[in-house]
Amino acid sequence: MIPQTLGIPLILIAIIIPPLLILSSSNRLVSNRLSTLQTWMIKTLTKQLMLPISISGHKWASMLLALTLLLMSLNLLGLLPYTFTPTTQLSMNMALAVPMWLTTVLIGLRNQPTISLGHLLPEGTPTPLIPILIIIETISLFIRPLALGVRLTANLTAGHLLIQLISTAAFVLMPSTTLTATTAFIVLLLLTGLEIAVA
Repeated sequence: MIPQTLGIPLILIAIIIPPLLILSSSNRLVSNRLSTLQTWMIKTLTKQLMLPISISGHKWASMLLALTLLLMSLNLLGLLPYTFTPTTQLSMNMALAVPMWLTTVLIGLRNQPTISLGHLLPEGTPTPLIPILIIIETISLFIRPLALGVRLTANLTAGHLLIQLISTAAFVLMPSTTLTATTAFIVLLLLTGLEIAVA
């Protein structure tokens, strides 16, 4: 059954799934398959998130892990038939991206103001061009989350549209030409595998 057919909103499922993956203390000595899967997933995600970050940035581990699990749940639930993917909406992407981007900019300005402001002016800039380049670099700094959010939304929407179009073509061509429908079905399977890997 499809979650929305049962009257369960996908956003509710995406909010409930990440807490289920968090380990709970148990007095049992032997772990079951679910707790083994939880432990492996949390360790793997934490390791992948924390490798490029310095030791002082490890305090953000729980927030980044929760955000990763939320996005992963939303994207995987969006691959179910007849479901709506919230991450294809620009408003949701921007609501998640802007606070994260603003946090990194403000922490950078607070902890290393000289280096952060130094990014607004490339080295070796001629003196007459300094005011113009500072304005251009500031605008590019503020446009970055919007550009990334639009690209992410466009990529997700394009992927879902492509899956929809190819599945419709395979369904329509099935009675008339079996070879073409089989080819479309194979392409659909490969594309769905790619979307699952990307999600």
